[in-house]
Parts: sequence; structure tokens; C-alpha cells
Amino acid sequence: MAVNLPPHYHDADARFKKAKTAEEKLVALREMWVLLPKHKASEKVQMDLKTKISELTDEIEQEKLGPRKAAPGSYKFPRQGAGQVAFVGPPNAGKSRLLGTLTKAAPTVAPYPFTTREPVPGMMDYDDVRVQLIDLPPITADHFEPFISDLTRAADAAVLFLDLSDDDGPAATEATIERLKASRRVLVPERPAGDDDPTTYFLPTLLAATKCDDEAADIRLEIAKEQFANRFPLFVISAERGDGLAELRKAIYDRLGVMRVYTKLPGKSADKSNPFTCPLGSSVSEFAAKVHNDFEESLKSARVWGSGAFDGQTVGRDHVLQDRDVVELHI
Repeated sequence: MAVNLPPHYHDADARFKKAKTAEEKLVALREMWVLLPKHKASEKVQMDLKTKISELTDEIEQEKLGPRKAAPGSYKFPRQGAGQVAFVGPPNAGKSRLLGTLTKAAPTVAPYPFTTREPVPGMMDYDDVRVQLIDLPPITADHFEPFISDLTRAADAAVLFLDLSDDDGPAATEATIERLKASRRVLVPERPAGDDDPTTYFLPTLLAATKCDDEAADIRLEIAKEQFANRFPLFVISAERGDGLAELRKAIYDRLGVMRVYTKLPGKSADKSNPFTCPLGSSVSEFAAKVHNDFEESLKSARVWGSGAFDGQTVGRDHVLQDRDVVELHI
């Protein structure tokens, strides 16, 4: 399916390429966003445009605030595994402890605030896939590292933290939500269908209520439920005892909105050691592009084993795959 860009879009693109200032580039990009047809074939173009618009908006706003402090590192983490999930929350809410429990990462954990000064990545195993977790520095009303905007832009989802050992836990978590919102990063239970604002990023979010082993956690949990239970899926956990961790692992994976698809060579058994992950609802041709860039165009047919087809059924390019399908591509 072609994107079919209108002529005025190409005119705006030419103005963007000739623009000298960030403001001129932003005006052209916003015009391109308005003119771009919004359908499945243009999803990649939509994402590229939205990223450029967000980056330029951040750059212009930062220039108005004054020189940006030099960061000790670039903090770019190429996406690995099934997706990338950011850990966000106030100080001492248990983010680093949970990262160390769910992955093999070894972040610094200490009983005082702002232990995490730099983002720390880790890979979480879930069944036969892995999910990349990024522990971000604490976020408060007064403390927000500039690079958090870049890292949350790249994330597919977020886990928001609430400390059940602290009477001020709900207020601190609310401050995190509001500070992210001020930077146009909006935490939501599900990504909205009509995403018309290219400067704002909506992050599908789970709420992890940590330290449920605290002696007064039950009382604080009831207060937290009143404030947050209708806003985010809530998981009550203890990284120390392991309470709720299996359910949280599954929820983190499910929040990515992906499915596992296995490959099979003709006459061979399926390779189930390292599945590909595709967005839910992907077609055979979209899966073929995941396997190799050239396969989408050269794909002739495929055979599928799984819930959406008879075992070994020959299907066309538009056949919609299901989680754990086995696919044999014929190029």
C-alpha cells in the first residue's frame, strides 16, 4: 500500500530541507504533518515526522531557557528485544531495586534519594523473548534531567513507581506525572487512537506500587487505589520478597502490543529459540519485512502453522498473523 504523498507535502519537504533555522524547519514539518495522509502505509513516515517535530520543539524550548548543561554521556540505547520500557518515578521508589531483580543489571541501590544519576539499561527475560528496561533518574517537581525527554521519546511503554513505605508516596508519584506532562510526555493506560498532536508523546503505562512488605503498606495502598486505580493498571509488588513480580513481567510484555512469530525453512522444523516480535495485527508481508528488508517486495507466498490457519496452510501477503504462529516464507 503506497503512501501517496500529495504535491503540497513535497513542497513543504523542500522548504524543510532549505530552512536555515530551527523555527523555519519546525513550521515546514508541521505543515508536512497536516498534509500527510494518516493510514497504515504512512505509519513509518508519521513516526519519523513526529520524532523530528518533538526534537525541534525541545531544542527551541531549551534555547529559550538558556544553555544546556553538558551531559556526561549521549544516553542513546538502541532498542533491543521485543521493545523498550522506561522506569519513571520519584526518588527512593524502588526503581533500581526492581531493575536488578528483573534483569542481570547491577544498578546502585541505596536508602537515600537520587542514587540513580544516569540511566541504567537491563534485559528482562519473559518466556522466549527479552524486553529492554531503562531505569531513569528520579523525577520530581524540581528535578528533571533534560535527557529524560529523549529517552522517553524512544520508549514503547513505561512503568510508573509508587512507594508504599512512604506516606508521601502518592503525592511524589503525582509530581512525576505532572513533570513529565510539562515536557509533553503523557502517561496513559493505553495509547489513544487519535494521536493528532505531533509534539506530545503518549506512553502506555503500568503503575508499580512497590515495597508492599512495609508494615503500613496496606493502609497506604488503599489511599493509592483511590487516587490511581482508575488511571493506570496497578500492580502491587515487593522486589525483596518477590510478590507480584510474575504478574508484572507479563504485564510489561503485554503493554508492548507485540506478538511472537517463529520462522521455518522448507522441510525443516520451526526455529523456536529466537522469535521475531511484530505489532499485533501484522500481516505476512509486514512480518517478511522484519525478517529482511528485501523480503516484503519479493514475497510470493507463505505457509502458516497456528491458530489463525490450518497447519501448513498457504496464505497470501495480507493474511493477519497470530501470536506464536510459525511462518515459512516463499520468496
